[in-house]
Amino acid sequence: MKEHKGANAFKSDHHTVITIGTFDGVHAGHQKIIERLVATAKVSQLESAILTFFPHPRMVLQEDSDIKLINTIEERKQLLEKSGVDHLIIHPFTHQFSRLTALEFVRDILVNKLKAKKVIIGYDHRFGRNRTADIDTLKEFGVQFGFEVEEISQQDVQEVAVSSTKIRKALIDGRVEKANNYLQHPFTLTGTIVPGRGLGKDFGYPTANLKIEEDYKLIPKIGVYVVRAMIDDIPYFGMMSIGTNPTVGGKEMSIETYFFLLNKDLYGKKLQIELLTRIRDEKKFDSVDALKIAMKQDEAFSERYIRDNYAE
Repeated sequence: MKEHKGANAFKSDHHTVITIGTFDGVHAGHQKIIERLVATAKVSQLESAILTFFPHPRMVLQEDSDIKLINTIEERKQLLEKSGVDHLIIHPFTHQFSRLTALEFVRDILVNKLKAKKVIIGYDHRFGRNRTADIDTLKEFGVQFGFEVEEISQQDVQEVAVSSTKIRKALIDGRVEKANNYLQHPFTLTGTIVPGRGLGKDFGYPTANLKIEEDYKLIPKIGVYVVRAMIDDIPYFGMMSIGTNPTVGGKEMSIETYFFLLNKDLYGKKLQIELLTRIRDEKKFDSVDALKIAMKQDEAFSERYIRDNYAE
């Protein structure tokens, strides 16, 4: 997959079949569209292309929007790279771009820059200034500029009853297994391991403190989770605490993971951690000893879950 930083940077000697969207989560519905895109490209002898946008349009057009995204842009790129698409165009979404008319977007971006000969798009897709144009408008432009429009029908979309909004809601509610089912892959948190307070080591549970740079990244409901990460090409399971550690007087939010069977210095290492299931809510215990007992129970729960679901 070739990545292009905006439509102006796109370079190819071939015409394309293209689909358009933010693709936050790259969930099951997105995957269905991308599979059709790749298959159509092969049959039509065109190159497949995804046009996506960053920042998310709501971040730009709604200044008071507090939307959190399922993926960082790097996570989204990783997921799309696995799809077999030839080209990924990440176009900067700006106020100026949002003011393009439907004609300008189709003529200048899709046709002249991205060489579209076929556009695969959902039945309810809207585009252009103030999102005034719809799929019928796109079909009219197709006749004018010589490209075909393939519509993803309402029935096809509804067969995969999933949306990025539903996934965000599931994660905010702590229903990570439901979110993973919608996504068809585990939800991940990606960041760098930095020094924390070091209290876990005193409890016999040394933790890796994950710092996530992107403030737009959605963090699931506070609580304790079973997780997995690839560390030096080896999968390690563990349990993650998202919260403030109220039993030991914590005030700031932290994301800390105790990895089972791992004895490595992780400081400065970038990790992508998969959340597999939720164990419990965060709780302020009456004593450190009570917290230690709960952590032992969390560990036992995790080991059972891993054995039941991931044992070879």
